[in-house]
Amino acid sequence: MSDLPKVAAVVVTLNGLPWLPRCLDSLGDTPTVVVDHGSTDGTIELVRESYPRVLLVEQGNLGMGAGNNAGMRALAADFWFLVNSDAWVEAGALDELLAFVDARPRAAVVGPRLLNTDGTLQKSVRADPTLWGLATEYFFLRKLAPNTRVMNPMYMGGFAHDAAAQVDWVSGAALLVRREAATEVGLFDEAFFMFSEESDWQRRFRDAGWEVWFDAAATVVHVGGASHGGRLYVENLRGHLRWFAKHRGLKTARRARVLLLTALRLRTLVYRGERGALYREGVRFLSSGDVEALLS
Repeated sequence: MSDLPKVAAVVVTLNGLPWLPRCLDSLGDTPTVVVDHGSTDGTIELVRESYPRVLLVEQGNLGMGAGNNAGMRALAADFWFLVNSDAWVEAGALDELLAFVDARPRAAVVGPRLLNTDGTLQKSVRADPTLWGLATEYFFLRKLAPNTRVMNPMYMGGFAHDAAAQVDWVSGAALLVRREAATEVGLFDEAFFMFSEESDWQRRFRDAGWEVWFDAAATVVHVGGASHGGRLYVENLRGHLRWFAKHRGLKTARRARVLLLTALRLRTLVYRGERGALYREGVRFLSSGDVEALLS
């Protein structure tokens, strides 16, 4: 039996107000570390003054995976509960997740049911990326039949999120992670700055023989996008390319780049304003070099 705490919470934040207090309050007396990436909105002062029990780690913004890694290294436990600063745990959810993994000794990761702030379902179960899945997303094909696996494979079209299931990966907004599995497989790959880092990690767990689960009985509310405000579109694209290069090889990553570039060029013909500018930024990035250069 380990002498470590059963569970410790890790919260990575960058200008996490106004949601961070609700996140920390929902964790109760769970040992918690906040890893701050350079907040200027009063987050650091809030944690120091209002949450003295919380361990505060300050570091430069090295990305989401690196932030979670710093938190896990700073506060050891049998399980880590990684939760976004714009998410909060509903009553009993963490206990449910712990009971769930206790009953499944090969479960490395379990994700809860996510809700939007209005109480609607936030789909959190995903399938491993494929070129077809990327095409259905970036050419808007999934909108033709969003509830089918054929036309919406990335978001597991038709998955009801109403029962426990073993899955490819779950959203990184809230994850319970077994320390034993993470010790074997390693922590997040910090080459992923943000986006795709959780799908890479969970793929590595599965490749090593561990299991990834979704638990519908545990609920977490997630605002979504509050920490980055949608400003990291290029990093999302880079994350796709890095995942394909790592798990499918450079040849497939090159095909993914061409697919993404074609889709975004078409989007720039349709969209104007802020959204069009976002797509033009993506085109500039994907046109600026080959896959090796874009990932360097």
